[in-house]
Amino acid sequence: MQYVIGIDIGGTSVKIGLFSTDATLLEKWEIPTRKEENGKYILSDVAKSIQEKLEEKKISLDEIKGAGVGVPGPVTADGVVKNCVNLGWGTVEVAKELEALLHIPVKAGNDANVAALGEMWNGGAKGYKNVILVTLGTGVGGGIIIDGKVVAGSHGAGGEIGHATVNPHETVACNCGKKGCLEQYSSATGLINSTRETLEQTQIPSMLRDIPNFMAKEILDCAKAGDELALEEVKRFSKILGRALSVFAVVADPEVIVIGGGVSKAGTFLTDLIQEYFEEYAFSACKEAKVVLAELGNDAGIYGSAKLICE
Repeated sequence: MQYVIGIDIGGTSVKIGLFSTDATLLEKWEIPTRKEENGKYILSDVAKSIQEKLEEKKISLDEIKGAGVGVPGPVTADGVVKNCVNLGWGTVEVAKELEALLHIPVKAGNDANVAALGEMWNGGAKGYKNVILVTLGTGVGGGIIIDGKVVAGSHGAGGEIGHATVNPHETVACNCGKKGCLEQYSSATGLINSTRETLEQTQIPSMLRDIPNFMAKEILDCAKAGDELALEEVKRFSKILGRALSVFAVVADPEVIVIGGGVSKAGTFLTDLIQEYFEEYAFSACKEAKVVLAELGNDAGIYGSAKLICE
């Protein structure tokens, strides 16, 4: 049997998966992400952990087809990270450095892009080749796949849909420094901020007034329960996202749009709303794209990273 390794480097932990080449996850584990000294220990920690696991399983390097790695930042086609704030990295030749440590082929990609690959390989987009993945969490991440291949672009920023400008009149800056990014409205943070603002500026009754420090989950739960204010906020969130996706659709022409991230736990209640607004704004030839839920959860990154090697 030949094996592939999928690595998903996050700000808190590194997830690692051992796969067969047919997308079967054989084992997964995690190690802490050591970010001290600008993340200089991260790749060596990853290599050491993988080497220990292969020794434990009595798997030789000859049996490993390669390792893929996803990182939270733009990655060029040759596996170079230009700037990865969450890890403390500036320019790091991730693929080259990890390849030298592991002595096997290594490919690297942006974490959201490889998550999209994972969902296409064995998740919510299985069976499709033209996919847009949207991750809705603290921010908005994205990945675009056309004809089975990730669109990384010339600077590794392909699929960074969370930083598309959707409101040129915004006065508050996004974390990226621009103003009016999709992330400011259709993330968990955006939903919370918008809802708090509405509660402060209106006297509309809402169950949320009795929930101190509510999070996105409470807003979505109240919307599902029929709370008028919460429902209007979720509709606004979904409308902005659906409209933005209609723009991306005329470029990528996806068969399916996969919604992941923590906010997606709201289920089909949320995807149905996004689908409704997407169809309202989409070009006629793109309206048939289905909005579906991601299926791999936190494992999407390791699946997609492994898929980098199996392409």
